[in-house]
Amino acid sequence: MTLRVLQLLTQARGGPVDHAVDLALELAALGHDSHLAGPPGPHLDRAAVGGVRTHRLVVRRGVDAVGLRSAAALLGDVRPDLLHLQDRRAGLVGRALARWRGLPAVYTLHGVPDQLAGLVPGNLPMAPARRRDRLAYLTGERLLAATPRTAVVTPCEALSAYARREVGLPPTRVRTVPNGVGRAWLDAPVPGPRRTGVAAAWLGVMEPVKRVPELVRAAARVPDLDLHLVGDGPERARVESAVAGAGSADRVRLLGFRPDPVTHLRAADLLVLASAAEACPMALLQAMASGLPVVATRVGGVPEIVRDGIDGLLVDAGSEDQLVTALRTLSADAALRARMGAAARRRVIERFTAERCARALLAVYEEVG
Repeated sequence: MTLRVLQLLTQARGGPVDHAVDLALELAALGHDSHLAGPPGPHLDRAAVGGVRTHRLVVRRGVDAVGLRSAAALLGDVRPDLLHLQDRRAGLVGRALARWRGLPAVYTLHGVPDQLAGLVPGNLPMAPARRRDRLAYLTGERLLAATPRTAVVTPCEALSAYARREVGLPPTRVRTVPNGVGRAWLDAPVPGPRRTGVAAAWLGVMEPVKRVPELVRAAARVPDLDLHLVGDGPERARVESAVAGAGSADRVRLLGFRPDPVTHLRAADLLVLASAAEACPMALLQAMASGLPVVATRVGGVPEIVRDGIDGLLVDAGSEDQLVTALRTLSADAALRARMGAAARRRVIERFTAERCARALLAVYEEVG
């Protein structure tokens, strides 16, 4: 049965955006009528090239009457069989519209606000949870999830546990479907040995939860290790200050946001994430698909992806010494990097592809439809 699926985004970059694009492309490849709506940007262009029908839609923070009217008009034009909502604002707007139109809807809970990060098993607390935060994000989500013909999908078991225990969602409303990387990541060849020296890549949005200044300080303690930071965000100034303070400006490259980071990942020898909280990071999956071993913190859903000592090395969040030791271990041993990188790529091919993700989500679509 062919489905017309409309995915809604209200942000233009980050892991949920990469996931939505890969999913939209995979649905199209599987023969479904795949639509993706969101703010303009290269993500829409990439989806359109692969046969996805794209729509420009801007829904701003707060009460955005214009954005709501545009979203309602889009539903009337597309007439989807199902709505898939890929970020928190889309989940709020989309489920209200789905209820109004009598449409089934699936909301992917990709993560939680910093104030609630510590409620997810394995994550560190980032900020005190105020009463209004609990009201807005826990009670609010519980009420939205009660919308008829809806389901909440999480990309890892850690977030599913949060949805059940903290939000209070019934197990029948929660499904765990890990993210997956698109075919382009798997089809391209993995490069062989490169130039002398070792480079660690970091990929993401520079937010406090990512702990990039701490990563900069740790990397500076590893001799001859270069650090390539692919991304931008509100923490950029703090990152630059950390580089200056660590005296490692000659070994750190701040590359800014890149809509297609594949070239930069394949120019690196390993990926490193020092986050205080994560779910199922697309950057992690993309690096592993590229044949890179990883050093990552043991938070959220990361241990569900990375097998410590096989695909990479896991460290405790907040421990700079453990992070330094893991970076030194991998940077000093090319054979270990090659072995772990090959295992990481096999891991993604076996368990974390966009095709596998799309087929699991299609089963969820059928349940709520």
